[in-house]
Amino acid sequence: MEPSNFPRKRFFSLPVDSVGKATEFRPLSISSPQMLAFHLAWLSLFSCFFSTFSIPPLLPVIRRDLHLTNTDVGTAGIAAFIGSIFSRVFMGPVCDLLGPRVASSTLSFLTAPVVLATAFVSSPTSFIVVRFLLGFCLANFVANQFWMSCMFSSNIVGLANGVAAGWANVGAGVAQLVMPSLFSLVNSLNVPESRAWRIIFVVPAIFQVVTAILVLAYGQDLPSGNFRDRQQPSHKLQKENFATVFFHGLLNYRGWILALAYGFSFGVEMTTDNIIAVYFYDRFGVSLEVAGTIAACFGMANLFSRPIGGIFSDKMAERFGMRGRLWGLWAVQTAAGVLCVVLGRVNSLWGSVAVMCLFSVFVQAASGLTFGVVPFVSQRSLGMIAGMTGSGGTVGAVVNQMLFFSGDKFSKQTGISLMGVTMIACTLPVTSIYFPQWGGMFCFPSFDPSTAREDDYSLLGWE
Repeated sequence: MEPSNFPRKRFFSLPVDSVGKATEFRPLSISSPQMLAFHLAWLSLFSCFFSTFSIPPLLPVIRRDLHLTNTDVGTAGIAAFIGSIFSRVFMGPVCDLLGPRVASSTLSFLTAPVVLATAFVSSPTSFIVVRFLLGFCLANFVANQFWMSCMFSSNIVGLANGVAAGWANVGAGVAQLVMPSLFSLVNSLNVPESRAWRIIFVVPAIFQVVTAILVLAYGQDLPSGNFRDRQQPSHKLQKENFATVFFHGLLNYRGWILALAYGFSFGVEMTTDNIIAVYFYDRFGVSLEVAGTIAACFGMANLFSRPIGGIFSDKMAERFGMRGRLWGLWAVQTAAGVLCVVLGRVNSLWGSVAVMCLFSVFVQAASGLTFGVVPFVSQRSLGMIAGMTGSGGTVGAVVNQMLFFSGDKFSKQTGISLMGVTMIACTLPVTSIYFPQWGGMFCFPSFDPSTAREDDYSLLGWE
């Protein structure tokens, strides 16, 4: 995936390894290319999360204006997640072939008009269609994680992935806080409710376009330059076409298990982002602004919780290798499932807020731990594995939304608890992941270099 003639270390302001990847992570730096790529990656994805989750905090108003039923709202939530599933799968190979910079900026440009089109919905059907198309924004996550894996060495890739995705996911929380405030501001200027909520969607649309321009203008795919500037690669893995990259990743069982785990960490997080404001609004009778503020606490915990997951993954790897990464993922995600069960059982407002905040830390840290493992599954199809795992997150969100929060089959509090039970069960397959080089949770390595196959290698195998 990377050219053989990397620049010498002296050309970088950060310490780098033999292929030019940074071995230190300095989030307050904007040094090019590694840290500049980091800031562009998280900011671009932040804008996409802001756009996608700008609708849920306004649902009480939109619901009245468009005369939406509970079924309409649930279907729209499912549609948003379905839109993200297929776009994430195909975003992986696109990154493998064109690079994360072009993939990220192009997606943002293409989906910005959809964000603006939200202002013109007039029926339940058009609302569902717009939410489906908005889900495509979240495919930017694959480019975000792919970019970090290209720029940062194996000793800190978990941290880099965790912080880049964690800071970006804060966009969902900021949307929960900002959009109701913007609505109240516009509404206070004697603009009718039915028009006020529509006007404010110009904000996320413009924000997304600006970040896309920044990525395209200032970003760099690799430590050595952009994908289009690479010299003819010498390694045969770099000559493969879209179909080869796609199917190589698709047939890697570790990718499927990580996709399932991510479906019940990030998928649960997205489902919670989608329903938590309405949950507090309906169950505890708080105002729209208060419900949005409480929901914002859940999303904004990503500022530190997902990075903590990445740090924990790297620290466990320092002490126990890949087995440590896997044990850490299983333990943290299982604890998050238990907290999710408890959240649905708490009957007081402040008790629910407290459990929700603790739950947010664990479920988001579990997402960071998952992507502490992803970069080591396959170098040949890194983008595909990232896309599969990322799509697993949205598949999980769809499953949770359909099973527990569509229609009136379950109350929201019961749905939340059942989602926690499912989360615990779907984390168990992590115990079956095995790497010949490093072993698994219950098995030691059995790697013999003389019998190694190419699909056994990971990032470490090439560094």
